[in-house]
Amino acid sequence: MTKDRLFYLPLGGADEVGMNTYVYGYGPPDRERLIVVDMGVAFPDMESTPGVDLIFADVSWLAERADRIDAIFITHGHEDHVGALGHLWPQLRATVFTRAFTGHLARRKFEERGLDGKTVKVVESWPGTVQAGPFRVGFAPVSHSIPESSALIIDTPAGRIVHTGDFKLDATPVVGEAFDEAFWRGIGDQGVHVLTCDSTNVFSPLPGRSEASIEAEIRKLAANASGMIAATTFASNVARLQTLASAGVAAGRSVCLLGRAMRQMVEDTVTTGILTDFPKTISPDEAKSMPREHLMLLVTGSQGEGRAASAALSRGRYLGLELSEGDTFLFSSKTIPGNERAVLRVVNALSRKGVDVIDDTSTLYHVSGHANRPDLDRMHEMLRPSVVVPMHGECRHLKEHARVAARNGFASLVAGNGSLVDLTGTVPKVTDHVEAGRIYLDGKVQVGALDGVIRNRTRMAMNGHVAVTLFLEGDESDGGPWADLTGLPGTGVSGKSLGAVLETELDRQLERSMGHGASEDEEFDDRLADELRSVVRRTCDTEVGKKPEVTVLISRSN
Repeated sequence: MTKDRLFYLPLGGADEVGMNTYVYGYGPPDRERLIVVDMGVAFPDMESTPGVDLIFADVSWLAERADRIDAIFITHGHEDHVGALGHLWPQLRATVFTRAFTGHLARRKFEERGLDGKTVKVVESWPGTVQAGPFRVGFAPVSHSIPESSALIIDTPAGRIVHTGDFKLDATPVVGEAFDEAFWRGIGDQGVHVLTCDSTNVFSPLPGRSEASIEAEIRKLAANASGMIAATTFASNVARLQTLASAGVAAGRSVCLLGRAMRQMVEDTVTTGILTDFPKTISPDEAKSMPREHLMLLVTGSQGEGRAASAALSRGRYLGLELSEGDTFLFSSKTIPGNERAVLRVVNALSRKGVDVIDDTSTLYHVSGHANRPDLDRMHEMLRPSVVVPMHGECRHLKEHARVAARNGFASLVAGNGSLVDLTGTVPKVTDHVEAGRIYLDGKVQVGALDGVIRNRTRMAMNGHVAVTLFLEGDESDGGPWADLTGLPGTGVSGKSLGAVLETELDRQLERSMGHGASEDEEFDDRLADELRSVVRRTCDTEVGKKPEVTVLISRSN
């Protein structure tokens, strides 16, 4: 008789911060029933993924087993947990379960892709549960930086799993549900087999601070500023938006929201009843006629996004509004690793305008939405699991969290994307690896990481491109090859035109190739194209120190 097993498989979110996509399975090996937890995105950068819009996990492994998926559960509404839902769901086609506010956002993801939002089912929080095959799953409220964040309590025949999602220990979160320590200790008393736990802030040595702890400093800043105030934070951080807006009103300022995501999130939270007393806001047109000292702008672009309101204000005007000397700009946010240069561009541009920029290094105006190391220790102690599986973090975060768990007396291991972890017994072990690649949303199409499209685009961005065109008639050239250069200097170290040098060398190579005997078959043309391509790369390397991407087009007359 085949013994059933319980496994955990991260397809995204383990080895990185973002793109969270996790799978749990239970049943006979290779025939397990499956549930999916979160379907998030990561965001591109111009260095490694130029031109890409979004990045999400490759769910090919799941798609091949779509008939075994019993449900998809979304823990909360951040893009790195729900942003890929509309893009990837057509491959999986399982019912999606969320809480109310997350469901509101998830339905929009579906509708934006022309899908039926009724596939998203809203469920009540714990003790309400959903039966999905062998899994009984409940949403247990936790505090985080977006409303209605939840951990998942997953009961299986092999024991209980607590999947924390993103969380912090905050008894006074301003907006949303407070972390209930008594509740979680009660869950621990019932017995927890596996704790799959957020690792984002494992290197932060001090206990996390409450969202309410920064309110007084923000109010003081708003009251003492002389000119206009602009503040940016994550649009989804509704509690922070509430704190900032309330501070502005208390200082006698009118509040104006700039940026589509900011306006949309406030509208969503008011519509769903999350926010009941958000201050009245004014339009950009109304703001233009206000005295500067009576105005507070809440703007998108805390991570330096080039098209967001913050970057637009740093470059000049946005919807007729402009920052100038004596104004204040507050980053009430943490810069995500990898975004430092983009944020610094905005900071420096604002500074050159004479704006007083206050960034996140002061720690007075921002608190994290993730548990710090002492908070992780407390979570371990409250739940007392048999096994701790670190998730949501780069490899260094996962390794450090595993060390913390081991020090606290719990079995643990590091499981990166694609690691299939057998959780059936008391000692977790990686028993298999599956392909856990990335899919790029590139304009309107999805492109695989191994397709070469982004790799070639990156190479062109780094080294330029040369297109070589050659017309052949029989065994002779009609005019010789010519070269069209893109993204390369016009003149090389010889002092001559790079295009002219290339065409001279191409002519020489063509003469040599033809001298060996020309033919009109494809094999000859392919060999000639390779020879011309090598000449271009070698000559460009000599002349300008670059080996460009090369396209060779050989056309023959009939």
